[in-house]
Amino acid sequence: MKFEHLTTDPGSKARAGTITTDHGKIETPIFMPVGTVASVKGVHQRELKEDINPDIILGNTYHLYLRPQTEILKKAGGLHKFMNWDRNILTDSGGYQVYSLSERRKIKEEGVKFKSHIDGSYHTFTPENVMEIQRAIGADIIMAFDECTPYPCDYKYAKRSMHMTHRWLDRCVNHLEKVEPYYGYNQTLFPIVQGSTYKDLRRQSAEYIASVGAEGNAIGGLSVGEPAEEMYAMTEVVTEILPEDKPRYLMGVGTPINILENIALGIDMFDCVMPTRNARNGMLFTAHGTINIKNKKWHDDFSPIDEMGITYVDTYYSKAYLRHLFTVNEMLGKQIATVHNLGFYLWLVREARKHILEGDFTTWKNKMVKQMDKRL
Repeated sequence: MKFEHLTTDPGSKARAGTITTDHGKIETPIFMPVGTVASVKGVHQRELKEDINPDIILGNTYHLYLRPQTEILKKAGGLHKFMNWDRNILTDSGGYQVYSLSERRKIKEEGVKFKSHIDGSYHTFTPENVMEIQRAIGADIIMAFDECTPYPCDYKYAKRSMHMTHRWLDRCVNHLEKVEPYYGYNQTLFPIVQGSTYKDLRRQSAEYIASVGAEGNAIGGLSVGEPAEEMYAMTEVVTEILPEDKPRYLMGVGTPINILENIALGIDMFDCVMPTRNARNGMLFTAHGTINIKNKKWHDDFSPIDEMGITYVDTYYSKAYLRHLFTVNEMLGKQIATVHNLGFYLWLVREARKHILEGDFTTWKNKMVKQMDKRL
């Protein structure tokens, strides 16, 4: 993997860059649609490629391990071939999913024993077998196995957990040194900074992660319920330490406003289920604020879903029609809303990139944050 840092915005730490892997170029800052189980929910790969047009999507190690299982993915020739996606894929480590199974898992130095949410069967994730699972999935960028701490989190627990995440990282690195990728193209490991919302722990973790010298780095354990101000404060601490010549990935973030504020702090990569999940609940993101399409006020509004026309659905369908689809629980409504929201998120990061390259990102960002912070 190669990262080229093209420019930094004069009024902030926002960066424009290019990541190049064996599956092509990723222009940063980038938002990665979440394809949890080898599918971005409700979207055909053709729509994903032609209408939403992301350079990279995300797959989920925990879910893909349970279904369809790694043997099937190996037989298919990896996740790219299985789902017919010829661009980049990043896989998370499963650490966040295991964290969210708080009643069903036991964390020890060796790894994590957990109960499947599907059938209650017991499984164990260790740094080594999580590397093996991600090798079998075949993503271009793979994540180190970590523990994602809850919020709020006791200082002692956060510190103990952070050190364990660092030891697990060493085991991930050692394991990958002994093996080759399965499918003939390179895989790049990103370590993950932890430390909850404690500045000293975040600094310590960022220094440790930077010392590993990986080709990219991630920030985990945020967007787990802490106030946005805490998230920004932790991101700022970490981006001051992580090397400038490597991409920085903030995991699981967030709202359109969260994304712009974190771009301003020097983050290059994002993922979040929010555009897809909120779409299925009738919430649409636009450059002028959010729309709850289920509201009565849209029942006779025959104007386009979004006059900006970022994706084909925005001008092809009216607000009244989309509201009707939600009212009668027609699955097409959720699909239309999903294409719109993902298209908007990709437009937002690409517009941010354009303004970083033009040198007026901060002015544009401040205007956008004000505009988007409205209920329409």
